[in-house]
This record gives sequence, C-alpha cells and structure tokens, in this order.
Amino acid sequence: MKADLKTVLLRPRITEKATIQSESSVYSFEIPKHATKTDIIKAVKEIYNVTAVKVATVTTPQKKVFVRGKVGYKKGLKKAYVYLKKGQTIEII
Repeated sequence: MKADLKTVLLRPRITEKATIQSESSVYSFEIPKHATKTDIIKAVKEIYNVTAVKVATVTTPQKKVFVRGKVGYKKGLKKAYVYLKKGQTIEII
C-alpha cells in the first residue's frame, strides 16, 4: 500500500498561480487519473508529514490543436489543490 501512496503525487505544479496560492497554505500537485481525495490526503500525510484539511481535484480534458497543417492533441491532466492547516507549509524545491 505504501508504494501506491508514493505514486499518487506525480509532481508539484510550479506555476505563478501555484506560488501565489502557496502563501495561503494551498499547494497544487499533478496526480494520476485514478487517484481519489482520500488517497491524496494519505499521500500528503506520509510524504510531507502535514495534515490536509481539504482537497479539491480538477480534471482538464485533452485539447485538439492544429500545428503546421497537422492535427494533434494536448495531453489532459488531473490536478489536486491541497489545503493545509494554518501554519503548516510544504518545502518544494
């Protein structure tokens, strides 16, 4: 079961919006499509030793793009916004 929890959080999303939200103890991660909110809470507790108060997930669909006369697709993804208790932080390098 522990190996499964380590694969729940694929990578942290380091964007301008994510950096601004991290000041309010909200962190965003890319997650696999099959991950549930309870899996995310357990994984954050195990990996970062912090308590998640709330988790919101967002699924973005794949998008059709047209480049140089050819049709392709942008990869869709699922991300999670993890809300921590006040005063707790995650150190993301």
